[in-house]
Amino acid sequence: MRMLTFYRASFRQLLLAAFLLIAGLLAAASLGGLYALERLMVQSRAAAERTVQLTAGTQHLAERSVAMERAARQYLVLDDPVLLRRFEDATKDAHRVLQELQAQQLPPALVSRWRGQLTVITDQFKGPKSTGQLRELALAQQFRELDLTNAAIAEQVRKDSEQRNHRLQDELEAGRAALARQVLIAIALAVLMALGFGVWLTRPLKRLERAIVGLGENRLDVPVDIQGPSDLRSLGQRLEWLRLRLKELDDDKSRFLRHVSHELKTPLAALREGVALLEDGVAGELSADQREIAKILGHNTLALQSQIEDLLRFNAAAFDARRLSRRKTDLAELIKSLINAQQLQWQARQLQVNVRGGPLQVEVDPDKLGTALGNLLSNAIRFSPLGATIQFSLSRAPGLARIDIVDQGAGVAHSDIARVFEPFYRGERQPEGAVRGTGIGLSIVREYIEAHGGRVDLLPEGPGAHFRIELPHAVI
Repeated sequence: MRMLTFYRASFRQLLLAAFLLIAGLLAAASLGGLYALERLMVQSRAAAERTVQLTAGTQHLAERSVAMERAARQYLVLDDPVLLRRFEDATKDAHRVLQELQAQQLPPALVSRWRGQLTVITDQFKGPKSTGQLRELALAQQFRELDLTNAAIAEQVRKDSEQRNHRLQDELEAGRAALARQVLIAIALAVLMALGFGVWLTRPLKRLERAIVGLGENRLDVPVDIQGPSDLRSLGQRLEWLRLRLKELDDDKSRFLRHVSHELKTPLAALREGVALLEDGVAGELSADQREIAKILGHNTLALQSQIEDLLRFNAAAFDARRLSRRKTDLAELIKSLINAQQLQWQARQLQVNVRGGPLQVEVDPDKLGTALGNLLSNAIRFSPLGATIQFSLSRAPGLARIDIVDQGAGVAHSDIARVFEPFYRGERQPEGAVRGTGIGLSIVREYIEAHGGRVDLLPEGPGAHFRIELPHAVI
């Protein structure tokens, strides 16, 4: 049911859905990267603030220690209560700073050491005054120990800051690597999805293309069945309807040609038989004028029959041109077989027929292409003078197979070039003593070449005729 609903969507809707899905994937990767970057920035900012706080705390603790020492020394000399309060205030301030440092995960051993030394200093400071000089020396020694403890605290804070910075750098590097992997995976998935959707969506388009090419090449027996989005399936149904209509028209045309051939040839045969009976005197002896009239009737009857047969032959050839049976064919071998088939004709006129180039293989209908090339060879033989040369040249061009046919005859008049491929058109220049042609040979050539998707041209090069055929199918 889900696949059925999916196929009900149009090509445009599916293309938009694919675009939104790929865009959503890339957007999710971008948002994930932004979130990771923001998290690392917050961690970096917090680490920097903590380092500043710890450094400021150690400096403040050292300053309070100096203040305590100064107040204690002055109090021992002056015995001023103000100095005692100053010592006590500095002590309280130092305890507060130490508590803040302890909250910042200062090692408990250093905290206990500092507090123990401060306790010793306080006891000695507030001890009996009789000790005098000894108490002052002891306090000086304890304050030096306290300075060493402050230095140890500062060193520990520095090491903690360095370790924190290293961890942050490692996290930044890991985040960068994870972000790079995430972006690469997102790009790879987007590319794979684009390729997958492209192949899936273009498959019915390729089937449509093959169906249209098949209709153009008159392969009307192959049904058109297109699966995919709704609009493409609808287009496939229209093509199937067109195939059936074309097949019906072809069948009608074939029946029409058969009927015309029968309906025209039968009365013409009766007319010829009647004229022949008149000429034989079956109905009585004819006078000279009557015999002349009968002769004119017989001649024109033959001419009419020939023209009708040419017309039917041309229409049959044009109709048959659309029914191609392609297979791999070597053009050089095909031309050589045509030359051998007409060997008696060109040898009778002492001609030479050469083939230059090849081997050159293409996918063509060898029978119909052979008919076209045979007509061109027959024309070249007919128009070439005694002892002349007819040249076939094979060459390749990008995506094309090219055949050039050049003779040494009188060529084609400039006024005939534009109409030489028209049905039943006969040019001004005709070989001496030869029977005039039907005028459909070159027309059949054009029909068969164009049925292959190619083109045939008469190039304005002299002195003889130069025909060029180009077949667009891929050269193998």
